[in-house]
Amino acid sequence: MNWIQLLSDKRFGMEDYNNRKHDRTDFQRDYDRLIFSSAFRRLQNKTQVFPLPGSIFVHNRLTHSLEVSCVGRSLGNNVARALMEKYPGMDANFSEIGSIVSAACLAHDMGNPPFGHSGERAISAFFTEGGEGKQWESQVKEEGGRWEDFVYFEGNANALRLLTHQFTGRREGGFALTYSTLASIIKYPYSSELAQKKKKFGFFQTEEETFYKIVEELGLCPDPEEEGKYVRYPLVYLVEAADDICYQIMDIEDACKLHILSYEEAIELLLGFFEEDRRERRQEVMRMVDDKNEQLAYLRSSIIGLLVDACSQVFIEHEEDILSGRYKGSLIERINDPAKKAYAACSKVACQKIYNAKEVVDVELAGHHIFSRLISIFTNALINKDQPYSQLLLQRIPSQYDTHVPTTYGKIQCVLDYISGMTDVYALDLYRKITGMSLPAV
Repeated sequence: MNWIQLLSDKRFGMEDYNNRKHDRTDFQRDYDRLIFSSAFRRLQNKTQVFPLPGSIFVHNRLTHSLEVSCVGRSLGNNVARALMEKYPGMDANFSEIGSIVSAACLAHDMGNPPFGHSGERAISAFFTEGGEGKQWESQVKEEGGRWEDFVYFEGNANALRLLTHQFTGRREGGFALTYSTLASIIKYPYSSELAQKKKKFGFFQTEEETFYKIVEELGLCPDPEEEGKYVRYPLVYLVEAADDICYQIMDIEDACKLHILSYEEAIELLLGFFEEDRRERRQEVMRMVDDKNEQLAYLRSSIIGLLVDACSQVFIEHEEDILSGRYKGSLIERINDPAKKAYAACSKVACQKIYNAKEVVDVELAGHHIFSRLISIFTNALINKDQPYSQLLLQRIPSQYDTHVPTTYGKIQCVLDYISGMTDVYALDLYRKITGMSLPAV
């Protein structure tokens, strides 16, 4: 792969149009286009980890995505400066890497359903755990549909669909983003047929042609070790690193505010990122203020700066391996101690105490029940469209979703398009209405 081809400002779905010239670059316009979209705005009412709303403000998908975007811009700018020094005569859009990464970071969670990652698990469980969803498996397969798309339902693949699919009444190319921005969100460049081991994949059957257009346009190469897979687009590593940095550190801070972790536990975890002399300096600064939230915020900002520099350095050191497809794993895995050990310690505590906290488990239980019921009700309605009750239900599905699609795969995907785009509040409210739990007063 080469940087000149990789950093393309060509827009998906608008390849044959002569674009007007703007003062903003096409990559900056990607960022603005995403910020002002209704799909991005809905992230303000989607769970990140902890339930919403509450008396204590914690991160939702919107605030998380904005923070990831800021960190991604810093990573991208660091890498851009290093590449311009390394390749001074190369005619590549290095200066726009920060814009590309920050835009991709905004979009990286836009395909995630309500109720955090438990939403993804709830969808997968509906089609796998011997429930009602399995009744459609043979029919989907007989019609040539890819059942694995539902079994391993993945927010990353759904984001690519959301950004590129021409929904009813919408323009060709979806958001019509640049190829480089789209490629930067595809963490898993292979189909669900190869997802058995990781249970992750990058595109649905309906977006396979889209994926290969991106591959061809940017010159992405096949994975030399695994047939059917492609190597990651290089900037994916920066988007992933920005996400890794933010969610791990912010989850510790949020857990402390919610008293899932004590202040002492959180401070000790965060101080672990620093060498002894830098640790002492951080403690000196912390003693200048009495507000514990300010002390946490100071440590958090210091750690983010440290991890941004460390991940940028790893990317530059392994740039040639990344371009050739030989690099494996994430950037955060290659940072040096003590930050590496501290990050691992935070991950361990998060798994033991945060993600198994009662508040988080309650979200997962609620999401599982609500999703199962909604998927069942609306899919049955699409398959049995002539029934009077089905016709009433289908009036609830917005016109942008194609309820006339003929295949069983398409009907299920239509329902998942609708449900995954909901906010937590909307999904709960709809569930209550169609199950009779919130009937109007008589």
